[in-house]
Amino acid sequence: MTYASVLVALADPTRRAIFESLRDRPQSVSGLALGRTISRPAVSQHLKVLAGAGLVKSETRGAANIYRALPGGLQDLRDYLDTFWGDVLEAFAAEVALQQESK
Repeated sequence: MTYASVLVALADPTRRAIFESLRDRPQSVSGLALGRTISRPAVSQHLKVLAGAGLVKSETRGAANIYRALPGGLQDLRDYLDTFWGDVLEAFAAEVALQQESK
C-alpha cells in the first residue's frame, strides 16, 4: 500500500479510534463496537477500509472475525514522513553554513 491510502484510512476519526483500539490486542467486530455509537455493520465497513489500506488483518475464529493491527501497516507513512525530516535537516544545515560564512 501507499502512504496516501493510509492517510485516507486514518483521516476518519471513528476509523482511527477503531485502529487505535487494536493497538493492545486483537478484537472481534462485536468487541470493537462496544461502547461506540456506531453499529457492528458500520464497524465492519471501517475495518474493511483499514484492511484495504494494509493496516489490519482478520482471522476467522469460529463464527467471529478477529481483527489485529499489522505491524508494518504504518511503514509507508513513516517512510514518507521521514523524507520531510531529511529535507528539514538539510535546509537547517544549509542555513547554519550560510550563517557561518557571513561571520
